[in-house]
Amino acid sequence: MIMQSQRKFTAFHRLLHWIMAVALPILFITGFLRMYWMNKNHITGIIEAKTSVIPKEQITDIAKSIREPMWQWHEIFAHIMIFSLLARIAYMLLKGVRFPNPFKRNQPLKERLQGFTYVYFYFFVFISAVTGICIKKGFFPQWKEGIEIIHKWGIYWFPFFILLHFTGIVAAELSDKKGITSKMIGGD
Repeated sequence: MIMQSQRKFTAFHRLLHWIMAVALPILFITGFLRMYWMNKNHITGIIEAKTSVIPKEQITDIAKSIREPMWQWHEIFAHIMIFSLLARIAYMLLKGVRFPNPFKRNQPLKERLQGFTYVYFYFFVFISAVTGICIKKGFFPQWKEGIEIIHKWGIYWFPFFILLHFTGIVAAELSDKKGITSKMIGGD
């Protein structure tokens, strides 16, 4: 009976999953763009190469203005992600939803890997959220550079998580959990 209830996903559980599934790629894309193609120094360099009429300070302001709408999306979806994460943790605690404990002895490899994927996800989302809050609010200014470096690691952990997640989906569909994907999409 416990196993059966774990395979059912309530509408709220699915809603939280899909909110996170939309928020994470948006956070990844906006972070990636800010670090690379829409980097302030990159945009400033392009403008400087095209004109010598505009003063350097004004070029920097232009570069920041170009990036601002994109960055607003990053901040909005960061709030959505944090709220969803907190709601999901509270929901899991209240409903008793558990994922396999990867540290439990005699745990089958498949369940151990599934548990580690959950631990990986929650750990890195938590780290990204905390460092993002520290950056936005200006907490720990003496460690600002280190906090920003840790926050930017999200660019690297997210693709790895997606690969793990989709590998897990395929493994589940090929095992005794066949149909779990359609249950996550449309319910039971």
